[in-house]
Amino acid sequence: MPVVRPVRPPRQPSPGRRGLSRLQDTFTELGVEVDAQLFELSLTHRSYAYEAGGIPSNERLEFLGDAVLQIVVTDHIYRSHPDLAEGEMAKLRSSVVSSVALAEVARRLDVGPLIKLGKGEIATGGKDKRSILADTMEAIIGCLYLSGGMPAASAFIHDVFDPLIAAAAERGDYADYKTTLQERCAARGWEAPRYVITFEGPEHDRMFTAEVVVDGRVLGTGTGPSKRRAEQIAAAAAVAELGDA
Repeated sequence: MPVVRPVRPPRQPSPGRRGLSRLQDTFTELGVEVDAQLFELSLTHRSYAYEAGGIPSNERLEFLGDAVLQIVVTDHIYRSHPDLAEGEMAKLRSSVVSSVALAEVARRLDVGPLIKLGKGEIATGGKDKRSILADTMEAIIGCLYLSGGMPAASAFIHDVFDPLIAAAAERGDYADYKTTLQERCAARGWEAPRYVITFEGPEHDRMFTAEVVVDGRVLGTGTGPSKRRAEQIAAAAAVAELGDA
């Protein structure tokens, strides 16, 4: 009879000290101790787990980490931005826990080289795929939660994500101020806001200026590289001018 040999998982390239130290240095600076087995599990993608004979993958840790990340970020936004309405808080949260944001965090911490992947994922550049990086970051957060409870996970999340929240809040890209302004005008029985657009510069490098007219007067002005951005900035100024009343 033919000899059936077990399928060997693909040999993973060494992550190198740079990738390993950047993430672990973050843990050390925060005083967070990580369970070694859980940490290894958090880096085990399902493609590697399958080729290794069906060993556990990081999917359950990913599920847990996603929930922990959501609650910590939500709590921080709620406490640090008392002026934001529910919808605005939801949009701000989405902007910093999206797969795009998570993947960028993973790249900054050099997580990619640490991930254990199957041959197919390695061949197609899986160590820099947005979805894989984002899922792995969530799994790492799940690992931190199980290793040191909410204090450990919170310390890491605040260190990494609080600056992202602050930057997103300052930019205002997450918020739909035009809709907010329209709703506030409707509540007062006013007509819908009207935007007057002007621009300057060549077609390839135009700068747009928007004035928003509310109840017969210009209530906000905004300038940006697109009509949409200029209108959002003008609407934000108008919302601030109206206040909560």
